[in-house]
Amino acid sequence: MSNIHGYTYETNATISPISLDDLDLLKQATLFSAEDEAMLRLAGDVLGDQVKEIVEVWYGFVGSHDHLLYYFSDGKGNVDADYLAKVRLRFHQWILDLCQRPYDQQWLNYQHEIGLRHTRLAKNRTDDAHAVDHIGLRYMIAFIVPITVTIRPFLAAKGHDAETVEKMYQAWFKAVTLSTVLWCAPYVTIDDF
Repeated sequence: MSNIHGYTYETNATISPISLDDLDLLKQATLFSAEDEAMLRLAGDVLGDQVKEIVEVWYGFVGSHDHLLYYFSDGKGNVDADYLAKVRLRFHQWILDLCQRPYDQQWLNYQHEIGLRHTRLAKNRTDDAHAVDHIGLRYMIAFIVPITVTIRPFLAAKGHDAETVEKMYQAWFKAVTLSTVLWCAPYVTIDDF
């Protein structure tokens, strides 16, 4: 994992302003349960050797929408290919982290770092990118849908029965929503969060 540019999970110095108690309440609000944790672990096993293909689908989606690809460009239509490549590798790892890491303080802190990297506070810094300096909050939230609805075929790829695939899918949806909520924290004052 240490060979992924900008992947600082183990060395991240960012401290989330969200407490573990707040995280627990968010888990409750998203109906995230112990069964979901178990289903995410299984999903991680299922998705582990498919991360490149999954991210290709997501990049295809972004690349087919100029208003999304814009955030990887200088704002004048010039896409920073190096930036796209570096983010791609972290996206691969994010899939594994979402499924396999414990949702502890270290995970919570790294979610905050990911959120910061989408805002004017830190976008482009990690990759020395030459792209627009902010991703609109609306797209952070909206991206829950393509990240979720495109995952089902990958979850079904290893021959699990329909009920198990559905449980993995629901756990994925909850985990993606939970992560995205945490990524939104840097967009607002902590009192408004």
